[in-house]
Amino acid sequence: MTNMTAKADMIPSVKESSHSHIEDGLAMIIATFIISFGMMLMQQAGTLTGGTAGLSLLIHYVTGLKFGLVFFLINIPFYYLAYKRLGVQMVIKTFLAVGLLSVLTEIHPYFIHVDGLTPLYATILANVLMGLGFLILFRHRSSLGGFNLLVLFLQERYGVPAGKIQMGLDITILLASIAFVSWPLLAISILGAVILNLILALNHRPDRYVV
Repeated sequence: MTNMTAKADMIPSVKESSHSHIEDGLAMIIATFIISFGMMLMQQAGTLTGGTAGLSLLIHYVTGLKFGLVFFLINIPFYYLAYKRLGVQMVIKTFLAVGLLSVLTEIHPYFIHVDGLTPLYATILANVLMGLGFLILFRHRSSLGGFNLLVLFLQERYGVPAGKIQMGLDITILLASIAFVSWPLLAISILGAVILNLILALNHRPDRYVV
C-alpha cells in the first residue's frame, strides 16, 4: 500500500562507487527526467503517491502551489539526515536530484499536455516510469531524500523497523487525502503504489546487485 516502504530499505550502502562523476551526473539527469514525467502524469490524472512526493502532491491539490516548489522545500530538513547517515557525497547527490526533479516536473507541461488522460492508465504508467527512475538513482548511490531518510535515521537511533515507520507515514498521507481525492482515484493511487513497490522489490536487491 505504500510506494516508499520498499525504498526505505534499498538505499545502497556507503562505499566507493564504481561509476565516474560523469556517469553519475548523466544517470541523475536521466532518472529525474523519467521520474518527473511520471509525476506530471499523476498530476494531470489527479492521483497520489506516498512519501514526500505524495505529501507534496496533496499540498499542491489543496493549495494550488507548484508541486516542484513544495517538493523542494519539504525535502530541505532531510538533508541533515542524509549527511548523518550517508555522508557529504550522498547529500550533494540527493540535493541535486531533488532540485532536478522539482524543476523538470514544472517544465514538462510546457512541452506536453495529454488530453483525455485515463487516471488508471496514467497512474500505472507513471509508477512504472518512477520505478525505473528510482532504480537508476539507486545504482548510482543517489535518492530523492524524504521520509525514507527519516525512517532509516529513526531505525538506527531507536531500533524501530524502517518499513513500519514508512508504512505509517504513507498511510497517514493517503488517509489525509480522502477529503480532497475521490475514492476511485485513491484506489488507483494505492494500485500504483503496489506496482512501484513490486518493481523495486524485484529489481533492486542489495544482496544480489552491487553498485
